[in-house]
Amino acid sequence: MKTLLHICCAPCSNMCIQSLREEGIEVTGFWYNPNIHPFTEYRARRNCLREYAQTIDLPLIEQNDYGLRPFVRAVAEDIPNRCVKCYEMRLFRAAVVAREQGFDSFTSSLFISPYQKHELMCQVAQRAAEANGVQFLYRDFRPLFRQGQERARELGFYMQKYCGCVFSEEERYLKASRILP
Repeated sequence: MKTLLHICCAPCSNMCIQSLREEGIEVTGFWYNPNIHPFTEYRARRNCLREYAQTIDLPLIEQNDYGLRPFVRAVAEDIPNRCVKCYEMRLFRAAVVAREQGFDSFTSSLFISPYQKHELMCQVAQRAAEANGVQFLYRDFRPLFRQGQERARELGFYMQKYCGCVFSEEERYLKASRILP
C-alpha cells in the first residue's frame, strides 16, 4: 500500500513514519502547512523535515505555499473555531494530492498530537477522502507521541512551541503572561 503522509513537522512525523513502515506501508511525505506563522517558523519546520527526509530516504512532496493571508482569510470570521478550517485546508489538499498522484490512501502526522482535536480531524479527513475518492488511512498515533518527542530531541530536530498558527502563538504568550507576576 502506498500512503501519502501529510507532515506538520519532523518531530511529529518520525514515529508515524516508523510505525507505517513497520506495517509494510510505502510512505511518501507531504509538506503543506499554510497555517504556520511567521515565515521563519515555517522555514525552520520545513527545512528540518527536508533534512530528516533525506536521512531516512523518505520521498517528500512539497507544496511550498507560505499561505498566511489565505489562512487568515479562511479563519477570520470565527477565530475560536479556526482549527476546523486549518484541518480542512491541509487534509483536503492531502487527499487531492493522494488522488492525483495515485496513492492508495492518505493520513497525517497531526494524528500523533495529544494537543490536536482528534475526533474533529478524523471527521475532516473522512470527508476529504469521500470527496476525493481516496482512502483515509486512520491511525491513532498518540500513544507514540512522547517517544517521538524524545527521539526528535536525540536527533537534534528543531522543536516548536506551538501548533503553528498566529493565533496559537498568541495563546502561548497569553498563557505565559498569566503565569508571570
